[in-house]
Amino acid sequence: MIAGTGLQISVLVFTTRSNIKVMTVMTRTHLPTLDLARFDADSAEREAFLTNVRETAHEMGFFYVENHGVDAQLIQQVQLLARQFFALPEANKREIQMVHSPHFRGYNQMGNERTRGQRDWREQVDIGAEREALPHNPNAPAWTRLRGPNQWPTALPELREVVLRYQAEASKLAIRILEIFATALGQPAHAFEQIYVPEPHYLLKIIRYPGRDLTESDQGVGAHKDSGFLTVLLQDDQPGLQVEHDGQWIDAMPVPGTFVINVGEVLELASAGYLRANVHRVITPPAGHERLSVPFFFGARLDATVPVLQLPPELAAQTHGVTVDPQNPLFHDVGRNHLKSRLRSHLDVALRHHPDLLDEQQLAAAKAQVAGMAY
Repeated sequence: MIAGTGLQISVLVFTTRSNIKVMTVMTRTHLPTLDLARFDADSAEREAFLTNVRETAHEMGFFYVENHGVDAQLIQQVQLLARQFFALPEANKREIQMVHSPHFRGYNQMGNERTRGQRDWREQVDIGAEREALPHNPNAPAWTRLRGPNQWPTALPELREVVLRYQAEASKLAIRILEIFATALGQPAHAFEQIYVPEPHYLLKIIRYPGRDLTESDQGVGAHKDSGFLTVLLQDDQPGLQVEHDGQWIDAMPVPGTFVINVGEVLELASAGYLRANVHRVITPPAGHERLSVPFFFGARLDATVPVLQLPPELAAQTHGVTVDPQNPLFHDVGRNHLKSRLRSHLDVALRHHPDLLDEQQLAAAKAQVAGMAY
């Protein structure tokens, strides 16, 4: 094991009649940790850090960050209020059910969200940027319907102020990491500003994964990629997140004082696949346990088109190419990408508020799924 890297060295020895061949295999056993303070260090340390960032984002697309600058007391407040929300009576939580919001904001009960058609066994609240809805315009792009206000529980009024403050701090951290990514790719530090200023699209989820005794499968959330620039994930002390690597699943164990960061599809598109938006999932906790997580998905403006960066030749030669997945096509049009994801994951909201955006097959599937949901 190489300390701090998550890499384990295996030495394989092959013998033949004529000679002995030795092959060294590097396998990753856990996510690496990157210290953001190194970005502000002397030039040699900064260059070493940028190399670490570049290699990690290229190979894994996932890592921990420490010295991130987000106030520990604010983090504790978010976690406390999250637990208080999930402890509310069902009637108080259902008051802000997502199906009431045409902007896909609010509460979902267990099993009401799906990944690749399969139920995710988690309850959650989706909270986006707090903005006014745009006036209805049948000629406007369909993604304009995503912009709008959040729903807030009347039984927990303090949640609004704390979450909006946390969103602001998580946005600052996300922008700092974007600047680090841009620099590591040989670009100006503010290269991505053109597609997120002045109104980045972002979403925060407060999620509770109940134990296996309360679910119908081990799928807390199914294998997927994230669609924005990057995700800033706050975990509690219960494991469950797993990251795909070389056909295996690596456990992203909770590490106090850190966030988990992962590359999203916008960065994969912008880097022609050099940065990797990696597949990940969450496994249901054991019976009698629960897991709390707060992912913050930072994205580009909904009206933006993702450019393809001109990478230095040595990096361009290593690009993977953008992932081709028939079940999840990627578009350079940011709003189209986000709307696709929302419609697919929340068919009840789509059926109630946006049936004109569904074809006949999607309408039939939505009606069948909604018939089995409990409200």
